[in-house]
This record gives sequence, structure tokens and C-alpha cells, in this order.
Amino acid sequence: MGTQTKRFGTIGDLNLNESKRLQLQAAIDKSKSIENRRRFGQFATPYELAQEIISYGLTLQYEKEISFLEPAMGTGAFYSALLSECGKRYKSIKSATGIELDDDFYSAAHELWGDTGINLINGDFTETECLGNINFLVSNPPYVRHHYIGQEKKSILATMTKDEMGLSFSGLAGLYCYFILCAHKWLAPNAICGWLIPSEFMDVNYGSTLKEYLLNNVHLLRVHRYNPENCKFNDALVSSCVVWFKNEMVAENYDVEFSYGGTHEKPEISRNINKSILERHRKWTHFPEKENINVQLYSSNTPTLGDFFTIKRGLATGDNDFFILSKGQIDDLDLDMQFFTPILPSPRHLKCDEVFSDKDGHPCLDTQYFLLRCTLPEDEVKAHFPAVWKYLNGGKDTTAQKYLCKNRKVWYFQESRSATPFLCSYMGRRKNEDSRPFRFILNHTDAIATNSYLMLYPKVFLREVITQSPDALHKIWEILTNITASDLECEGRIYGGGLKKIEPKELSYVKCPRLAELLVYAS
Repeated sequence: MGTQTKRFGTIGDLNLNESKRLQLQAAIDKSKSIENRRRFGQFATPYELAQEIISYGLTLQYEKEISFLEPAMGTGAFYSALLSECGKRYKSIKSATGIELDDDFYSAAHELWGDTGINLINGDFTETECLGNINFLVSNPPYVRHHYIGQEKKSILATMTKDEMGLSFSGLAGLYCYFILCAHKWLAPNAICGWLIPSEFMDVNYGSTLKEYLLNNVHLLRVHRYNPENCKFNDALVSSCVVWFKNEMVAENYDVEFSYGGTHEKPEISRNINKSILERHRKWTHFPEKENINVQLYSSNTPTLGDFFTIKRGLATGDNDFFILSKGQIDDLDLDMQFFTPILPSPRHLKCDEVFSDKDGHPCLDTQYFLLRCTLPEDEVKAHFPAVWKYLNGGKDTTAQKYLCKNRKVWYFQESRSATPFLCSYMGRRKNEDSRPFRFILNHTDAIATNSYLMLYPKVFLREVITQSPDALHKIWEILTNITASDLECEGRIYGGGLKKIEPKELSYVKCPRLAELLVYAS
């Protein structure tokens, strides 16, 4: 391998190969639908990013001879970067292995790199027999969301990681999590690993197993998180980070470098965070921005929204276009209103933050929307409500076949949700420094909401305050709207392009001491 790397550098073939690789990559990407690429997690690493990552990784690897593994080879961006960077770092490539499941990408990699001595394998990395003794692994593993992994495959992967590492992932874990654990058996002692993965693992519940692995099974060296405002992938809405670790176990405590923004060499901010702090902290995306984080951790009994509200996601209809109709559509179709419940439009189309009610409990909006909520079996609907039956029957070949609908007892049955005065938008972006990505809505109506909202149901003691004081609703809403953007974002998560999202449990963790003060005042 060393002589071939030198030959590439001497005659300039490497630059030609990289140019050809980019052309092949673009052609293959164009030939596949975006849905197909999402299903298989095929989001190519830009070459400049691959160079940055490989260059930094080689500074961590003190061995002169590199035994390289890329378990999700693609067309070989990281391998191309490795060939380029090894000469600059006075290192030679002793061996290299690239594994790729997709036939098209495998063929492209073989055409590009087949004569360089790399061992190319056309197969599933998680099912590939371990060759071992790898001292340098850098990869952008497939970003396959859990719902694209079949139940049988999940079961096989879960058994494998449990048997090999003693660790179990939640069923919501993406495929990249399994790749990291499956790669462990390939690693030589002191091997350096760099994984380019979604930074969401640092915040979500399923990421706890991966964090356990990083803290207990290897020596975590650095986590570099890229600024999500500058998405590294043109075709994937994902916030990215690179996790670096060494295959060794360290008994004593140690510091881990957390950096953010910019590049590995020139981050916008970087701080060392003690491992003991990471072990106690739920969300790692707080680092490195938060100063004195060890003082802030669990040192306060500050009340949170979860102390005052039961927070649920709005209902998922299975097909909003079919199940949500305007009043005009209902009248035109002559559908019986007894089967319809008022529902708020999405936050994008709701221009006000306080929604008032008409005499029927419906929102006073230019266009009123209603959810088709029928709990009768098909034969009863057909016999007694022909217009509703005709409408439902029109969705049998389309809506009824969608994932959520076809997994219900009866495809058109909806989740149970009652109206609540307080809602919060589920995701959004900051328009400027002074704005907030999430909106709190005060709802005076009987309208429920879809899963584009979080629904905050006051707990018993808060309901009593509302009942006793006519001003309480507005006071509570004012307190909610004055929660700072940073406090909300601290518990939420961020995706590529600056998209922010907050889940019900995350919203429940948001600190809100003023609500406690309101209760004291009311009592």
C-alpha cells in the first residue's frame, strides 16, 4: 500500500481519481430517488470534509503504518482523503479494508480503487466476518432511521450487540449506532476511531446506550460538533458531529475535548469537559457552550414545566389532507358534523398566538378546520351515514394503506385528545437573535391539535388555580411566553439548517420558577 500511495502522489493519478469519484458519486446519486437513499442512509461525505476529518485523525494515530477500515465505503471519499493525507503526515498504509452494501457504490469503488491494494467487500458490514487488527477507522455510517430497519434485522442487531458488548439499544436507535458497536471487535488495541454521525445521539433517549459505550468501553477523546446553521450535507437535514475515541479503557477520571463550529483545527469554541460531568449529564449538546456546567448540574431544585403540566404530543392523524377538512369542504360534501371535532391549523398557518372561541367552541379564524373522528364500525357508517361512508370509502386505496392507518384496529379511528388552553409549537427556527423557535399558544376554544404541537394539560393544582381566578390563564400564558429561547433550546435539539425541535419530555424539563411563584401568590 505504501508504494501505491507514493505512486499516486508522484504521477498525480490521485487527483484524477478524485475528480472521477465525484462524477461517479453524482451519477449514482442522481439515479436513485431521495426516498431510496433515505431508506439506505446514503448521504455522501463531501471531499473537503473527509480531508479535514482524516487529517485530524492522523494526528491522533502515532503509529507510522496505518491499518484502515471504512465500514460504509460508498465511492471512497475517506479512502481518497487517506491516500492524499498519509504522505503529508509521513505515514504509510499497511492495509485497508472497505465494505459497501450497495452494488452500484461497490462497483464504483472497485473501479476507482481496486488496483490500490485495498480489500473491497460487497456486503453488509454488520454481517461481515471480522478481520480485526484495525488501528485507524474513519466512517460516515449509514444514517438509516429506525423505521426503515425491519423488525427481524433489529432483532438480529440487538442480539449481536448484547452478546458482543453487553449493551442494548432502544428500538428507536438508528443503524449508525449498531455500526459503532459492531466495529468494536475489529479494533486493535489503541486503535483510533472517528465516526461522522448525527449529533442527535447526544440528546435523545436512545443515545444513552451509545454514550455508555463511549464512556465505559473506550477512551473518549473528542466530540466536534459542526454548526447546524452550516449543514455539511446538501441532501440531509441533519446536524453532524465527529466522535473520536481510542480503543483503550481508562480507569481514572479524565477530560474530553468538546468543540463546536468551524473545523477540527479551528473550532469556534472548545473546552475540556470532565468525564464525571458527562456521566451525570442528560444532554451533551450543552457542551462546550455552557460555562460552569458542573456547578449548574442538579444543584438546583428549580421547578420545571413537567411539575405543572402533563405534556403530550398532538395527535397523528395518519393523513392530514384526508382527515382534516375545512367547514366549507364539510358542507360541500354534506357530511354530518357530529363526526367532526374542531382542530387548529398548523403553527405555520396559525398567525395569532391567542385563539378566541365562537359560541360553538370553534376557533374564530378565517378558515375553521375540523378533524374527522368517527368511532363507528364500517357497517354502521355504511347503513346510517351514507355521505360519511362514501367519503371514507374514497380513502381505502390511498389513506388506509399508509403506515399509521394500516396499523390501527380500524384504519380511520383516531387517537383520543381533549382540548387544552396551552400549546407549544413542536419545531421551528429563530428568525433573529431576539426571536424564539417555539411559540406558546393560548387556546380558548374546544379545538384539539395535531402532532405539530405539544399539548400542555394543567395538573390538578394548576387547574384549581385557573378555576378560582379568571386572570390565571393569561398569567400562566405570559409566564410561558417569557421563558427564554436559550432555556427552551437547552432542552430541545437542533438539526441541519438551524431547525429546532422539542419533544414532550424535553419540554417538561424546561425550568420555570415563575409558575411556582404564581401558585404561592394564588394560595
